[in-house]
Amino acid sequence: MWEQVKSNKIKSVWLVAGMGALLLSIGYLIGEVFFESGVAGIILASIIWLIMNLVAFFQGDNVFLAVSRARKIERNDHPRLFNIVEEMKIASGLPKMPDIYIIDDPAPNAFATGRDPNKAAIAVTSGLLQRLNRDELQGVIAHEIGHIKNRDVLLMVLTGVLMGAIVLLADLALWYLILGGARGGRRAPSAGGGQAQIIILLVGIVLIIVAPIIARLLYYAMSRRREYLADASSALYTRYPEGLASALEKISSSTSVLSSANRATAPMYIINPLHKKGMRASDLTSTHPPTSERIRILRSMGGSASFIDYDSVFRQVHSGGKGIIPSATLKGAGLVAAREAATEEKKPEKTEKLERARETSDLLWKLNKYTPLSCACGAKFKVPPDFKGKSIMCPRCHAINPVPGR
Repeated sequence: MWEQVKSNKIKSVWLVAGMGALLLSIGYLIGEVFFESGVAGIILASIIWLIMNLVAFFQGDNVFLAVSRARKIERNDHPRLFNIVEEMKIASGLPKMPDIYIIDDPAPNAFATGRDPNKAAIAVTSGLLQRLNRDELQGVIAHEIGHIKNRDVLLMVLTGVLMGAIVLLADLALWYLILGGARGGRRAPSAGGGQAQIIILLVGIVLIIVAPIIARLLYYAMSRRREYLADASSALYTRYPEGLASALEKISSSTSVLSSANRATAPMYIINPLHKKGMRASDLTSTHPPTSERIRILRSMGGSASFIDYDSVFRQVHSGGKGIIPSATLKGAGLVAAREAATEEKKPEKTEKLERARETSDLLWKLNKYTPLSCACGAKFKVPPDFKGKSIMCPRCHAINPVPGR
C-alpha cells in the first residue's frame, strides 16, 4: 500500500507542522501575557518543540515502552508468539522482524511503536496471551504490523509527544494564572496599551484552553482512520478476518483496567485501554472508532479477505460514503479468499486455555527471575529470586531439594 505510506508521510509533515504552529502561537501569547514579549514566548516554545521532536524521533519508542512497563523477550521465552510475529512479518513483507515486548498485566491489549519498518516493536499484555487463541492472536499481531507497514507508528509517537508539549505549556500557563503570577509579574498597563493587553490576555486564555482540545481532536481523527486501515491489513495478511473480529470482541469485553496506560499512550493500543463501561465508543474524543463497527465490517467480508471487500463493506456501513482504501491500491488489488480456522483450534477449549495459561505463567516466572524446581515426587514449583536458602522443602512430599546455583 505504497500510496498510503506516501499519504501518511505527507500528512505527517502537515500535522506535525500544524501542531508546531499551534505550539508557537501558544508560546507567543504566553510571552505577551506573562513576560510582555511575544518573541521570548516563541523562543521558549521553539526550544520545547525541538527537544520534544528530537526525543520523539530518536527515543520515542523507548519512552513509550518504558512508560508502559514493557519488557523485551526472546524467542525461547514464548515460541508461539514469535512464530506468529514471524509469519505476519513474512506475509506483510516487512524488511525486519519487530522486537517483541511483554507487559505484565491481566488486561488484554497490544500496541506497536517505532521509527520505521526497520526499527519497530510490538508489545502485548500477558492478559492478551492468556485469553486469545492462535487465530485471534495472529489477527492482533497482523493489525499491529499493519501500523508498522503503513508508517503509522512514527506519526503517532511524534504527535503524541507534541500533544504532550502543548498540554504542558497550557497547563503551566493556567497554573500561573490561578496562582496570581500574571498579576504579580506584569507591569501596570499604560493608558494607551491597557485595552490591547486585556484583549491579548483574554485571547491567550481562550487559546490556552482550546489548543489542547484541538490538538487532541486532530490526533484522535488521525488515529481512527489508521485503525480501519490496520484492520484491513490484518484481514489481508492473515486471510482470516474472523480472527481479528473475535479478538476485538474479547478485548472490548474485558473488565480489567490496564494500569500502565495513560492519555498519551492510549491511542497506541488496538482498543482504547481507558474505555469505561457506559462511555460512548463513538464519542468525538475517542481515540478509536467504535469497536462494534470494526467487528461488523470484518464479519461482513464473508469468504474474502481482500482490500476490495473491506473497502466495499466499509462504504456500506457508512451508507455509501467515501472508502477507506486509496483508489490506486484498490486498482492493483486482487481478490483474496479467506482461509479456514487453524487446525490447532480443534483442540478442546478447556485444554487450549490451560496450555495458554501455563505458557504465559512460565514466561512471567522467567521474566521475574524465579527459579524452576522439580521434585522427585513430580511436584513443580518456582523459587522466588529473593529466597536466600540453598535448599527448599517440597510442599507435597517434604523432601529437601537443593536450589540450582546456590
